[in-house]
Amino acid sequence: MFLIGLDIGTTGCKASLFSADGHLKASAGREYNVNMPHPDWAEQDADCVWQLAQDVLSQVLTTAGESKVAAIGLSVQGEAVTPVDEAGHPLRPMILGMDTRTVEQNKWLVKQFGKRELFEHTGMPVHTINTLPKLLWLKQNEPEIWQQAYRFLLYEDFIIHKMTGKAVISRCLASRTQLYDIQNRSWSPKLLAALELEPERLAEIVDSGTGVALMKSDLATDIGFAGRPLVVTGGHDQACGALGVGLTQPGLAMVSTGTAEVVELALDSPILDDTLFQGNISVYEHTLPGLYLAMTLNHSGGLLLRWYRDTFCIEEKQQAEAEDSDAYNLMLANAPDDPTGLLVLPHFAGSGTPAFDTTATGVILGLKFDTNKAKLAKALLEGLTYELKLNLDLLTDSGVVIKELRAIGGGAKSPLWLQLKADITGVKVMAPAVTEASGWGAALLAGYGVGAFADLAQAARTLTNFKQQFNPFHQKFERYQALYGIYKDLYSAAAPFNHRLNQVLN
Repeated sequence: MFLIGLDIGTTGCKASLFSADGHLKASAGREYNVNMPHPDWAEQDADCVWQLAQDVLSQVLTTAGESKVAAIGLSVQGEAVTPVDEAGHPLRPMILGMDTRTVEQNKWLVKQFGKRELFEHTGMPVHTINTLPKLLWLKQNEPEIWQQAYRFLLYEDFIIHKMTGKAVISRCLASRTQLYDIQNRSWSPKLLAALELEPERLAEIVDSGTGVALMKSDLATDIGFAGRPLVVTGGHDQACGALGVGLTQPGLAMVSTGTAEVVELALDSPILDDTLFQGNISVYEHTLPGLYLAMTLNHSGGLLLRWYRDTFCIEEKQQAEAEDSDAYNLMLANAPDDPTGLLVLPHFAGSGTPAFDTTATGVILGLKFDTNKAKLAKALLEGLTYELKLNLDLLTDSGVVIKELRAIGGGAKSPLWLQLKADITGVKVMAPAVTEASGWGAALLAGYGVGAFADLAQAARTLTNFKQQFNPFHQKFERYQALYGIYKDLYSAAAPFNHRLNQVLN
């Protein structure tokens, strides 16, 4: 039996075809754009993403030489939303999670409900990332589209509707929207009432791993499937990654380094205490029914390295293309083995947790004439990892013991970065055999939905293999601890200057 995990990310989509025993047979990917028509906006052509999703599905079948697929599960970026007509066609571009236009809408929500009350009701801290303020912005700023819209869909329910004609969303992704009552596990009547939004204009909520329907026959034929695969609900890409790396019991933690860097911690109940509230840490439903996840967020992540590569390392990029090698490895080839002594505040897209400061900017402290490209490249990794430790400290302050980190995403392919994570955090880091765990998590859910696995948690545990373990080196950990003590004060020291700069520029 073969299963597909279809991963719809912020900057690209990937289809991964697995056998039911977890063997990756083939994968195919495409990149797409994030459009920024205004300084605070981030939008995407949802129909373009859908077309490229079809392309990668077709390509993965061709690459694998296999057209008989039992089921498809979806792993998708969170919080993005678009209004659609009755046929499911978008009426405007998708507003992405990274869009920050909704500052005024959040002020209104805080005035109406209170920050703490919103967190306790939905598990989501107040932030521009959420779907709720995006919908409020649409209602206030594009009233004609608001009235025309038959439904408002996120990427999971949008693509499921394209595949099956049914608007269905996983409980996992629904709980990322700030429209979800985390205690009663349903769309929130009081929040929908505040929006004057009927629940019928949102997708139906079901558990992750639920078979929705067989793919439309003409679509299956066009893509190249021998039959009609079952389309199965998946969830938020980070939650699918958590399943794909075996987070099946409370206390297990994952670090995902892709466009952003995220930590996911498995919980047996939605912990909504003051530590997580003050740290702006979101709590939502896992893709594994019965468990929850606490999530930290650093907006920059791999996007920061990509910016550095494309802006300052053109030669390394061209060399990598000529040699069919990795530009990031070339960038870091001559980096010092010891700590660089540079402190990089990686808030190039604002800060994530704990501050959630959209006016924050990047800072590089400690520049000297001996600073070269390789040293600065490693300093970027160090800065991202200091930010990781800052968030891990918040989670442990809530009483959770984190004994290991399971690494996934593009960053999990770099031994240098994985060792750096261990040396700075003081926690061992495990690298799975399949680093693109979001696709595998979606495929696991597809298998569960089609009946290939009787026990989803057991399948995730037994079919997840780790190829390498990185233990912290004590001497380096001690040196990084001293630097981290300075790093912790860097944001608060820079914040007044960032706010003044923002006032002048805006």
